[in-house]
Amino acid sequence: MVEAAGIATVGISIERKFTEQTRPPRAIFLKWPYGHPLGEPGNIKQQRAVLDKALELLETAREPGMIVDIPWKWKRETYG
Repeated sequence: MVEAAGIATVGISIERKFTEQTRPPRAIFLKWPYGHPLGEPGNIKQQRAVLDKALELLETAREPGMIVDIPWKWKRETYG
């Protein structure tokens, strides 16, 4: 309903199978622990990087249902 009103949305997923089944208009996928789609608690740089990737997809997605895999490793990346 939101998309039909002209407002673009993007999902942040940590379970690719469910994301594929629900078919959101666009989504990023991170292979991270349940309960932490934005990253580690208190890790502002990491959380900001996830949000930046999601917002970037709003601008770059060229087809509906696009899921972009973000290859970052949990607790092993340098952000910002």
